[in-house]
Amino acid sequence: MVLTRLILLAGLLLAPLWSVAADRHVLKFATLAPEGTTWMNLLEDWAEEVKERSNGRLVFRFYPGGVQGDEPDVLKKMRFGQLQGAAFSGYGIGYIYSPARILELPFLFENTDEIDAVRARYMPRFEQGFRDNGYELLGWMEVGDVRLFSQKPVHSFDDLRKRRIWLWQGDPLGEAWFRAAGLAPIPLSITDVYTSLSTGLIDTVYCTPLAAIALQWFTRTQYVTNVPMANAIGALVVSRRFFERLPADLQALLRETGERTGERLIAATRADNEKSLQVLRDEGLEFVFEPDDIDHAELDRMRTQASKELTASSYIPKPLFDETLALLAELRRERQASASP
Repeated sequence: MVLTRLILLAGLLLAPLWSVAADRHVLKFATLAPEGTTWMNLLEDWAEEVKERSNGRLVFRFYPGGVQGDEPDVLKKMRFGQLQGAAFSGYGIGYIYSPARILELPFLFENTDEIDAVRARYMPRFEQGFRDNGYELLGWMEVGDVRLFSQKPVHSFDDLRKRRIWLWQGDPLGEAWFRAAGLAPIPLSITDVYTSLSTGLIDTVYCTPLAAIALQWFTRTQYVTNVPMANAIGALVVSRRFFERLPADLQALLRETGERTGERLIAATRADNEKSLQVLRDEGLEFVFEPDDIDHAELDRMRTQASKELTASSYIPKPLFDETLALLAELRRERQASASP
């Protein structure tokens, strides 16, 4: 009888602890962003806000710096439940919902206003596309304007064809553009790039100024192109399975804070990429390949060829591509009209 009473008493005392444990959710979240970068700092701010507002019921556990592998590795771990979320670049987004990469087609957009307008138009269908494929799109972000970083100067597309240029292994968008440009790239995981620059396996890479500094690739290159090729996209994503197991209030909290964190990341990334250009100059990198060096006829040919390949495979659906061209034409007519006296 005494033993029974003690067991019942212990159960009553521990019940609140069991209840708290059962209602506590851990979001294991991976990213290629290294510790101390703009991206990681804002992700950590996001985690703190979620933890505080959920009273500790939802907490993040971060895996920065690519410690969980390249983005396909992270997606695989999310499918198996080893990870629940991640910050992806366009490369990873392509494995989830490739039409979203319409926003980072090279030389398609003239400025960030065009990017913002097209993204706003497409965001509801992007969110549904992620959801249909087993993921929840919580926030949209950017990696920024992509440039070429090289160990020898690049003044033309002909110069580029002589370089040992890296291709992010398994990227259909990159493959289509490199074929259109007549390049023979060296496919590698992003986690192998720094070492490959050091050993001479590759001598040219593409990334944003901020990423070149964060990943230290700029220390292995001497030149950077002065013409942005594309605006690299990103996304804050959790698995649909994890998201649906959360109570409704935590779902709403994660969605609300994720969207706002994405907006902060876009603003901070654009600002820091601009600052990073000056840092690169201060570090002694030489800027080459000016806008006047572009062969626009050749560029138009490459864009047409790459777009045909991407739309033929439906990696970028043809109707979406055509819709985007029409929307951009409309935006440019409006901008021209507003600029007229």
